[in-house]
Amino acid sequence: MKRFPYPTLMVQGTTSDAGKSTLVAALCRLLWRSGVKVAPFKPQNMALNSAVTSDGGEIGRAQALQAIAAGVAPHTDFNPVLLKPSSDIGAQVIVHGRVRAEMDARDYHQYKTVAMQAVLESHARLRQQYDAVIVEGAGSPAEINLRDRDIANMGFAEAVDCPVVLVADIDRGGVFAHIVGTLSCLSPSERGRIIGFVINRFRGDIGLLEPGLEWLERETGKPVLAVLPYLHGLYLDAEDAVQPVAPRAGAFRVVVPSYPRMSNHTDFDPLRVHPEINLRYVRQGEAIPGADLIVLPGSKNTRADLAWLREHGWFDAIRRHLRYGGKVIGICGGFQMLGASVADPEGVEGAPGTSQALGLLDMSTTLAGTKRLAQVSGEFAFGQNDIPIDGYEIHMGVSEGVAMAHPAFCIDGRGDGAMSADGQILGTYLHGLFDNPRACAALLDWAGLHGAQEVDSAALRNASLDRIADAAEPLLARLLELAAR
Repeated sequence: MKRFPYPTLMVQGTTSDAGKSTLVAALCRLLWRSGVKVAPFKPQNMALNSAVTSDGGEIGRAQALQAIAAGVAPHTDFNPVLLKPSSDIGAQVIVHGRVRAEMDARDYHQYKTVAMQAVLESHARLRQQYDAVIVEGAGSPAEINLRDRDIANMGFAEAVDCPVVLVADIDRGGVFAHIVGTLSCLSPSERGRIIGFVINRFRGDIGLLEPGLEWLERETGKPVLAVLPYLHGLYLDAEDAVQPVAPRAGAFRVVVPSYPRMSNHTDFDPLRVHPEINLRYVRQGEAIPGADLIVLPGSKNTRADLAWLREHGWFDAIRRHLRYGGKVIGICGGFQMLGASVADPEGVEGAPGTSQALGLLDMSTTLAGTKRLAQVSGEFAFGQNDIPIDGYEIHMGVSEGVAMAHPAFCIDGRGDGAMSADGQILGTYLHGLFDNPRACAALLDWAGLHGAQEVDSAALRNASLDRIADAAEPLLARLLELAAR
């Protein structure tokens, strides 16, 4: 394919989790395979799973995945506005990869006019550099209360005058009502932008669906561009919801507390698919099970999540786990929780103050307004210390104390994290800890799973991107056919 007839094409959804992120990734992979220079784009994203970009900024995890699909390095222009919720009403506002402010919903609503300029600047730069820009909307364009100053859905589409594909998830039920109801909430010009529909996650006899598709096309005057199958066993980075994990009897038990502001749970995706591991997220109200390894994940609000751990019995459970010889890993905010205290004198994550932490490592952490963002690499500082490790850092704190004299890793010539004197506790600021197959196997060996199989998560991810692209080939053909009329 020499060119794609839609310089900017937007994918919007009738609901959250309708399949927008996956469909954008599929189209990016298809166009890349066809020789089209393509970039993903999401004007505004709200997510606690993020990634560090090639230009040293921060974007939503889905756009980093879409960049892999498109064969390009992640860049801040792919997601110019990122909101990272720190409470039920407030979020950290990140523009062009950098923190601008902490805002509540009302303040951010007023800020949207500024944010829109950042969005349009990024889009303009991408249009100059790429043959096609595939855009992902956010939530649904039918959210009436968010229509004013919208930058995420039709507000953006109207501003850049681009066509829209509307995707709906049939697996959750009510797909025809979702589509027709969404259209009824749009203005005439917005409805006119929608060039067709995609029915996502279909399983069953397509013949039974066809009468509904014919009705939908008669009712709306718009074509159903594709019906995409429900694909099982995909390995794709999730942006919001924690992916369900099927229990494996007799496997090595890894337990992760799912606290309210858990961030970057994609750290655990390689463990989720590992055939020798039974990974379990423990949510509020669930009993804390026995484990071989407990991992404390990152947090967008470390002090609040520390309070949650204490309230739900994790302080005692972790100490009991250690007394019985279990291992503990703390990642980023989870690493900070392992120390004596976490102080927030400037109110970076909430009200200023200091919280008592688990007291398992001789160190303390002070939160500050400057966020460290970096892609890093190095090697283990314990065991077989020639083992390579790589990943990324996203944190706003500095940890200091005796424990830091015994780092877990050597990163770019400096120590990172800490290893306890008894070898039971490991802390690190490094995200993506388990992504490298050799590093993952070494960490599991330290934790007690000796001779663990190496799982290549990058290969699994690329294979899944090819699967969703293969499934979406009929959609690309229909788009080309539609543009040729």
